[in-house]
Amino acid sequence: MFVNLLILLIVLAITVFFGRLTVRAVKAQRMWVKILGGLGAGLLTLIFAALSFWGIKGMMTVYSPKAESPRDLKVDATPEQIARGEYIANIGCVGCHGVDQAPPFKGGWNMAEDEGFGFMGQVATENLTPGGKLSGYTDGEIFRAIRHGVDKDGNLLMFMSMLSYRELSDDDTEAVIAYLRSLPAETADAPTGDKLNFLGVVIMGSGMFPAPEPAASSIDAPPAGITPEYGKYVATFGDCRGCHGSDMTGTPASPAGPAVPNPRPFVGSITLEEFIQSMRTGVRPDGTPFSDAMPWQSAAQMTDDDLAALYAYLTANP
Repeated sequence: MFVNLLILLIVLAITVFFGRLTVRAVKAQRMWVKILGGLGAGLLTLIFAALSFWGIKGMMTVYSPKAESPRDLKVDATPEQIARGEYIANIGCVGCHGVDQAPPFKGGWNMAEDEGFGFMGQVATENLTPGGKLSGYTDGEIFRAIRHGVDKDGNLLMFMSMLSYRELSDDDTEAVIAYLRSLPAETADAPTGDKLNFLGVVIMGSGMFPAPEPAASSIDAPPAGITPEYGKYVATFGDCRGCHGSDMTGTPASPAGPAVPNPRPFVGSITLEEFIQSMRTGVRPDGTPFSDAMPWQSAAQMTDDDLAALYAYLTANP
C-alpha cells in the first residue's frame, strides 16, 4: 500500500506540473507556443488527471472496501459441520486453492500471471490450512473473507470478492471454517495473497474489474431438495455461477478472462442420467470431452441429489 500511495502522490504532482505548464503555454505571446504547448501540456494534464482520479478511486476500492466489521464468531466445529465443510470445500474451494484441483488446500496459484493480467501485480490463492495466514485470523475474520472478500487488514481480496461464495448460507460458511480449522498444516510452495501494483490499482479504479456489490449480512440456504431453487444454491457453492454467470446463461469476454458459454442449451438436450454421467466423467454423451477450462472434477464430487437439483435449475427458465 505504501509504495502505491507514494506513486499516487507522484502522479498527482506531475498532474499539477503539467496543469501549470498548460496555463503558462496558453498565456504565452507566441501563437505556436499557445497552440502546440497548450495542446501538448493540456493532453498530458488530462492523462495524468485521469490516472490520479482512477488511482484515488482504486486505492479506496482496494484498501478501503465497503464491508462489515468481523463478527464475534466462534464456530463449534462439530463433526457434522466439518463433514459439510469438507463436502463444500472439495467441490468449490479446491479448484483454486488446491493442487491440481485436489487437496491439500495450500494455494499458491498466481492466477493473475496465468490468466494474462500479471501486469496488475500478484493475485495468488491463499493457503487455507493452519500453516497459512488463516491461522492468524479469527473465525469472524475468515467469515468476512468468504462473505465480503476482505482480508484481515480490511483490504479487498480481488477474486474472492467476485465469486459466488459470498452467497453461501451462514451455516455453510461456518461449516467451511470448521473444516479448514481441522486440516493439517501445510506450507505453501509459492507466494500467496493479493499484491496489486499501482497499475492494478488504477485498473480497479477505472472499473475494468467492477467493485462488488455489498453482500448480505445474513443468508439462509433454500430447503435441500431436487428443485430449481436448491439447484441454484448448488451452482453457488459449486461456483458454477462464478464462471457461467449469476443466472447461468454464460458470460462475455472481459479483462477477467475469455467468454464462457451458456450451459443451458446443452443440459436441456440431454437426460438427467446423461447429465450426471457427464459430470462424473468430463465427457459429453456424444463422446467429446469438456474443455480444459471446465472443472468437472469438482462437480464430480457432488451427490446424485445435488446434481439432480443442478439439472433441475439448468433446465428451468433462467
